Amino acid sequence: MNIDLTNTTASEINKALIRGRRAIGSPAVGMVLTLVIVTDEENAYDALKAASEASREHPSRTLVVVKRVSRTPRDRTHSRLDAEVRVGADAGTGETVVLRLYGEVVNHAQSVVLPLLLPDAPVVVWWPVNAPLDPAQDPLGALAQRRVTDTYAAASPAEELEARAGTYTPGDTDLSWTRVTPWRSMLAAALDQVACQVTAAVVEGEEFNPSVELLAMWLADRLSVPVERALSAGPGLTAVRMETDCGPIVLDRADGSLATLSIHGQPDRAVALHRRETAELIAEELRRLDPDDTYASALRYGVERLSDAGRGAMSPGHSGGDAAQAPQAQAEPPVKGPVEESASDTKAKPRSKKAAAK
Repeated sequence: MNIDLTNTTASEINKALIRGRRAIGSPAVGMVLTLVIVTDEENAYDALKAASEASREHPSRTLVVVKRVSRTPRDRTHSRLDAEVRVGADAGTGETVVLRLYGEVVNHAQSVVLPLLLPDAPVVVWWPVNAPLDPAQDPLGALAQRRVTDTYAAASPAEELEARAGTYTPGDTDLSWTRVTPWRSMLAAALDQVACQVTAAVVEGEEFNPSVELLAMWLADRLSVPVERALSAGPGLTAVRMETDCGPIVLDRADGSLATLSIHGQPDRAVALHRRETAELIAEELRRLDPDDTYASALRYGVERLSDAGRGAMSPGHSGGDAAQAPQAQAEPPVKGPVEESASDTKAKPRSKKAAAK
């Protein structure tokens, strides 16, 4: 059942929700949380579709906040709120309200959302695109116990990760981190099968994919070993190789669905490691609403430290500018102490510029 409201208020939207529930014969509210999606018109459909599929596992009231851009200065001075209320089969197992904000009310979205939150239920805010650099300080983010962003949608993922590390607040999370959950589980299970010491690791994936950096930072943080970030044609993450004193452990996924786990001294095994849809990622994030300390620790490890460890693998094919700099680097006399660290930092900077130029 759909109810369209034009130039309305939060009070009228609440009344429409009650009318809709009574009309379909379910006056009771059986939802467990409120999911607020802050997006634009272009991405609203895909985000709402993912939320509707996730609601089968987590019945929720979904509030989609679409901030419309006014065409003229006169339109910006007039505030207007349009709403589309969906209940019953059209809203999955919960309720959906699509809020379209015009004019000055765009800057006060929290005032519209606050009266529509479920009482005594947790709040999750998700930004599919254009997430604020500090989600906890955003007016809508301040209402939530959990704040979900997606660094993959950023123009410069590496710089975005650095900013996220500086502004991290317990409750922040990233779908790029959620995408590596099966990889982390598989690698942890592989290490449980051997009594070996890991000495180094290489994480391979496509360029401008922050999941590769996050997985590499997690390995470096948990194992305290140097981790290199290598480039591949994708899709997404393609391989992880860990060197141990008992032989290499390799998890290779070349086609984006089926991976091969190779452990020294054991036969190769095929494991399912498909690339998951956004609905699966959101459903996983809604299963736990407590702070993710593991994500915080990996994020704070720092992209720059990872770049220093694997800067040789950051450039495709080790060609171009890196090849031209090799003779010059060999001609320089070895330098020790603080000067050596300064040179290392200088070589790590081109990658950030490369990501920013995407």
